[in-house]
Amino acid sequence: MKFTLHTAFPTQSSSESLWILVDSEQLQQNLKTYQINHLEDVLSATQFKAGFNENIALITNIAVQANAHLLGLGKSEEVKAIKLAKLAQTIIKSSQNKFRQITVDLSALPTDLHYLFALSLTQAAYAYDEFKSKKNEFILETINLVSDKTALDDAQLNLIHAVQSGQNYARDLGNRPGNICFPEYLADQAIALAAQYPDLLKVTILNEQQMADLGMNAFLAVSKGSDRPGRIITIEYNTQIDQAPVVLVGKGVTFDTGGISLKPGLGMDEMKFDMCGAASVLGTMQALCEARLPIRVVGAIAAAENMPSSHATRPGDIVTTMSGQTVEILNTDAEGRLVLCDTLTYIKRFNPALVIDIATLTGACVVALGKVVSGLFSPDDELVQELQQAGEQSLDRVWRMPVMEEYQELLDSPFADIANIGGPYGGAITAACFLERFTRDYRWAHLDVAGTAWLSGAAKGATGRPVPLLMQFLANRTESNH
Repeated sequence: MKFTLHTAFPTQSSSESLWILVDSEQLQQNLKTYQINHLEDVLSATQFKAGFNENIALITNIAVQANAHLLGLGKSEEVKAIKLAKLAQTIIKSSQNKFRQITVDLSALPTDLHYLFALSLTQAAYAYDEFKSKKNEFILETINLVSDKTALDDAQLNLIHAVQSGQNYARDLGNRPGNICFPEYLADQAIALAAQYPDLLKVTILNEQQMADLGMNAFLAVSKGSDRPGRIITIEYNTQIDQAPVVLVGKGVTFDTGGISLKPGLGMDEMKFDMCGAASVLGTMQALCEARLPIRVVGAIAAAENMPSSHATRPGDIVTTMSGQTVEILNTDAEGRLVLCDTLTYIKRFNPALVIDIATLTGACVVALGKVVSGLFSPDDELVQELQQAGEQSLDRVWRMPVMEEYQELLDSPFADIANIGGPYGGAITAACFLERFTRDYRWAHLDVAGTAWLSGAAKGATGRPVPLLMQFLANRTESNH
C-alpha cells in the first residue's frame, strides 16, 4: 500500500472513498471546503457529534465524487497517539476489500500525529492468509493523505513505506509454522534478500561444524536436540560505508518445546513465535534496503530449534561458551540466552559501534510489563535514551528495566562460572544479566519482546515489533551523523 500527499482533495485522482477526520468542536469548519448540501439537516438527523471514532456515511450531495464518511476525533487536542490505531482500523476495515484508492483528510488531526497515523494505517492493513485456501479479497492499494498543513514530507513517507514493508515481512515470518520456518529456512530468506539487493547486502552463514570449530558449545547445546541443524546468519548492510556498524542480534528459536525441560502442551503452538526477534532483524534489514539509509548495519540471527531427543542437553549439563566462560544448564527451556551468548561473542569481529539484541526471552517480562511495551535493559544511559526516544516517535515503546551487579550473584553456580537461570525472582532481569556477561567489550542494549512480538486470542499473530522502533532508531542516528 502506498501513500500520496496533497494539500486539498486530489481532483485528478480516482479515489473511490473519502474519509474526513472531524473535531467535535470545529465540525462545520472542518467540512467547509467540501460544500456538503444540507449539512445541518444531516447532522441533526443522524445526531452525529464527532465523538472519538464515531462515524457516519454521507449519502447527500457532496462536491467530490466519492463515497464520503465523517470520522470523529472528539476534541482533537485531546487525541492521544495510542488511540490512532482505532481510527486507522475503522478506515481500513471499511475500505480494504471495497476500494482500490481512498482519500483521508487529516486536516483536523494535530500535525505532530500525522506520521504515526499514516504508520497506523499500514499496520491496520496487514492480513495473513498464506495457508488459507480462500484468500482475503483486499484490493486497497493507495491512500491519498490530505491536509492543508502537515509535518509529513517525502522523506517521512519513504520511511513509512520502508517500515511497512519490513514490518509486514517480519509478521509473515513470525506467523509461519515451525514445519515451514526452521533455521535453514531463515538462512534461505537471508540469501533471497541479498539476491534482491545485491548492491546493499552481504550474507554469511555458519553451519554447526563451523560453530563447533569456534567453540560455540552453548549454541550447540540447544540445536543438537533437533534434527533441524542450527545456523548463525549475518547480513551486512552498506559494507562500503567506512564506519563502525550498529549490530542487531535476533533470537531465532524457530520452535521452542523447552527441550528436556518440556513446556506444558497448552498454548505450545505459540512457540513458533519464539523466532520473532530474528524476524524483526530480517524485517529491519529489508526496510533499510527500501529506505536506503546511509548507515552501516549488521544483522545477526541465532537460528535453532529446541527439541527433546536422545541428543538433547540434560539439565545439569555444563558447556564452554565461545567466550571461554562455562555455563551450567539448569533449565533447557532457558535456551534463548544460550544461542544468543555465543552469537554476541561472535559479532565482536565486526567491531560494532553498538549492539542491540532482540529476543522473545522471558515469560517474566510479560508478567512485568504485559503486552504494551518491550523491556529495555542496558547499562548505557545514552543508548537507553536514544531507544526510548525512538520508541515514542514510532509508538513502538520500551520501558527500562534494571541490569544491576546485585542481580548477578543469582546466577552463581557451584559447578561452573555461571548458571543459565537465576531462580524464581526477577527472571527477565537475570536473563539480561546473563547476556551482559558476554557484552562487556562494546555498547549494548537488550530488548525483551516476549510480550510485544505477538498477540494471542482473537487477534492472534505476529506484530512485527520492534521493526518500527529499530528503523526510527537507525533513522535518528543517520540524521545525527549528518
